[in-house]
Amino acid sequence: MKRLSVILAMVVLGVGWSGAVEEGREGPVNIVYILADDLGYGDLGCYGQEIMQTPRIDEMAAGGLRFTDHYSGSCECAPTRSVLMTGQHTGRTRVRKNGQGPLLPEDVTVAEVLKGAGYTTMGIGKWGIGEEGTTGVPWEQGFDHFFGYLNQTNAHHYYPPFLWKDGEKISYPDNPEKRTHYSHDLMTDEALNFIEENREGPFFLYLAYTLVHVDLDVPEDSKAPYVGVIEETEPYGTPGGQHYRYEEQPHATFAGMTSRLDRDVGRILDLLENLEIAENTLVIFTSDNGPTSAGGADPNFFNGNGDLRVIKFELYEGGIRVPMIAWWPGTVEPGTETDFVSAHWDMFPTFSALAGIDEEELPEGLTGVSILPTIRGEEQPERDYLYWENAGRMGMQAVRMGKWKGWRAGLAKDRDAPLELYDLENDIGEATDVAAANPEVVAEILAVMEEAREAQKPDALFIGRKNKKGK
Repeated sequence: MKRLSVILAMVVLGVGWSGAVEEGREGPVNIVYILADDLGYGDLGCYGQEIMQTPRIDEMAAGGLRFTDHYSGSCECAPTRSVLMTGQHTGRTRVRKNGQGPLLPEDVTVAEVLKGAGYTTMGIGKWGIGEEGTTGVPWEQGFDHFFGYLNQTNAHHYYPPFLWKDGEKISYPDNPEKRTHYSHDLMTDEALNFIEENREGPFFLYLAYTLVHVDLDVPEDSKAPYVGVIEETEPYGTPGGQHYRYEEQPHATFAGMTSRLDRDVGRILDLLENLEIAENTLVIFTSDNGPTSAGGADPNFFNGNGDLRVIKFELYEGGIRVPMIAWWPGTVEPGTETDFVSAHWDMFPTFSALAGIDEEELPEGLTGVSILPTIRGEEQPERDYLYWENAGRMGMQAVRMGKWKGWRAGLAKDRDAPLELYDLENDIGEATDVAAANPEVVAEILAVMEEAREAQKPDALFIGRKNKKGK
């Protein structure tokens, strides 16, 4: 199997601590990757948010590197997570749409590669790419420890009857009726404990928070600062009448969820500094896709997608361009910004390079590039393109190539569906289709769309489905 051969090769070649030591540092660099859920490009103060308060993440940006042109793996939950774990874009990764199925044994994950290099690995939060009884569960995919939800629909609810911990169900019998255990808080506690216990390193923490995905639900201490302060809307739904919970104060609740996420990102950074390991730890904060309008969420009110077009489940910019901040005291220059075009599938080669693993020792099929030069403030050549596909809108594709963005849909009906072309340098909101004026660019992007992908059986891109609100 590909997985076994890669891991054995790493052991034989001696990949590990000695190869991962950064110049002037003691031991390999720890990695904390924090993935928010449905947090839009405009939901943070450092990306233009004016209603919700995110002081700790804003401080993180002030002390680190803010990416303006970073992209998610997909416009929906499961494919993004598959992209992150495998380092392959959605034209190649296993899971390309929600509900498609689990990762398989031959899928080599970044956690496996880092574990083979001597890292202790932990996943926390929403997994979404392998259910109980499948080979896709995190403890079969390179994680020494896991705490959270396997099923992404279960992850919609913040007072769950159970969560998974290292392959076992942990029950919370007082949930959801008595609402005694808020899952986000449990995740944060697990993250802080893991860092404390593994302070000697090296460690990899993949913290896939479920905030700010609906349900709209947050403890009162986070909601209270917004009640009566920001404009409110009508209550969402009816008590017990729909999948997502009834909420009387949707705007205040969503703002409170965002601020609670912000607070706990700050707690993680504080702990790293208090343990005096911040200078030996790279922390990345980002989101899995654009904002949602499901369950009473209101991205229009909060301007959650900033100046970008549309939201989640779309391959226009509002569905896939996401905030990203890299924080690494002593290495990342504080208060800097980059427009280097990057994506979630770059994390696999980036983290591998950080661990001292040579490119030739990585599994075949990666579509990302290491962005360590950009993180360190060094020059990095512009990449050729980024590619996405999704079954929504009856089959969608998109390509980012330099300043150009190509998009098309309806491929299940017409495999030669016309391409829309946008000049993102002058039209970040994708308002004006300039395809007719740029036929050579259109031809080049169509060629990329043809060549970038590997077909699946069945091929969801050409089966397609109508976009729907929800997961």
